[in-house]
Amino acid sequence: MKRIRTDLCVIGGGSGGLSVAAGAVQMGASVVLLEGGKMGGDCLNYGCVPSKALIAAGKHAHAMTTGAPFGVAPVTPNVDYAQAMGRVSDVIAGIAPHDSVERFAGLGVQVIPEYGRFISKTEVQAGDTVITARRFVIATGSSPFVPPIPGLELVDYLTNENLFDLRTRPGHLLVIGGGPIGMEMAQAHARLGSRVTVIEGAKALGRDDPEMAAVALASVRADGVEIVEGAMVSEITPEGGVTVKTQDGGRYTGSHLLMAVGRKANVEGLGLDKAGIETNRAGIVVDAGLKTANRRVYAIGDVAGGLQFTHVAGYHAGVIIRSALFGLPSKAKTAHIPWVTYTAPEIAQVGLTEAQAREKHGDRLEVLRFDTAENDRARAEGLTEGLIKVMVVKGRPVGASIVGAQAGELIQTWALVIANGLKIGAVAAMVSPYPTLGEINKRAAGQYYTPRLFENDRLKAVVRFVQRFT
Repeated sequence: MKRIRTDLCVIGGGSGGLSVAAGAVQMGASVVLLEGGKMGGDCLNYGCVPSKALIAAGKHAHAMTTGAPFGVAPVTPNVDYAQAMGRVSDVIAGIAPHDSVERFAGLGVQVIPEYGRFISKTEVQAGDTVITARRFVIATGSSPFVPPIPGLELVDYLTNENLFDLRTRPGHLLVIGGGPIGMEMAQAHARLGSRVTVIEGAKALGRDDPEMAAVALASVRADGVEIVEGAMVSEITPEGGVTVKTQDGGRYTGSHLLMAVGRKANVEGLGLDKAGIETNRAGIVVDAGLKTANRRVYAIGDVAGGLQFTHVAGYHAGVIIRSALFGLPSKAKTAHIPWVTYTAPEIAQVGLTEAQAREKHGDRLEVLRFDTAENDRARAEGLTEGLIKVMVVKGRPVGASIVGAQAGELIQTWALVIANGLKIGAVAAMVSPYPTLGEINKRAAGQYYTPRLFENDRLKAVVRFVQRFT
């Protein structure tokens, strides 16, 4: 058995673990990184990267059918599904060197291609190596949650971990789960020529502001996706390919089944009991500084049981580097974290939704609204579906919700504002180039001043007085 002593041992080579390892080693710490699977983790290999590459293919196919308003005759696209999926693999391969063992070894990280498990509070074993470290970071991410539905074991089903291995287009894709993953893949496949049915036990896109979700869902339905809400799955059978039965008597038969009902933290096999680390249903229990019950051990990203986004894992990495390397107090916050659902149109959110803000701030809340259709660039591009809502309390934005084209880009302005505690005037004072979709943010901010400037009788009287004597 080999033994290694190091400053920092990182368990998991996904986005969070890689960010910690790269940052720590370049600041002078000795770092061991353990990864028994694919470097880059879920985001690169099964999640963010491949899904957005497939969505891009769907976007190109959709454009061929929607050119009539621009004087371009619509045509039915000849979709080569295998080639579209081949490009997905190419995109992954193009990014992979950045996350590779070779790159991190070049930075000075000792990479061990094995899964790690705690054998004591201060030791982790990976293969035939035992690592003792001053600090440990658990960054093992999450995996698709597959509920124990009767009959599921009788059919071949897809998750995001094997969906992108397909090379034959599904004739009729059944999707269980109407969250972001389910809706993104449903719309992409519909645009690429599959028939698609989404079966959701509650509300589709139920985590988002209902007004925003309604706009996106109308567009997804217009692309041909059947969305069945309030339908709890009771049984799955191999009839006709695959048949999903629901508690209300519904039956939906298709050629392929995609399970997209959520994620579960990857805590199995880590030996957490040996390390004195507590877990709950969401994942590993951590404090505001992302420390576990074992004060030598941090948990970051999806496995820490909070928001499950790649950019959150990256943010967590910065939080714990400050603490683990410099011994400085550092806490993770969530109020400034944005997220995006990449349907067409996109939905983006940062901070509080309108409902959350009303519950927290009551009558002090002002909601600023602006419709995408009032933006000149949106009109020119034919992308007028959507709106923005900005939640403001005493002049400070506490949340923003956007649905529309490039909502994921537009939300970044509000993420900056909320992260830095800026007032609404910071956005109103910004000069946006014309014509851009970015003007939507400025126009929304301007709504804060409309009643204060243009509907203010006292101000109007002052202006009239000044004009008489100047």
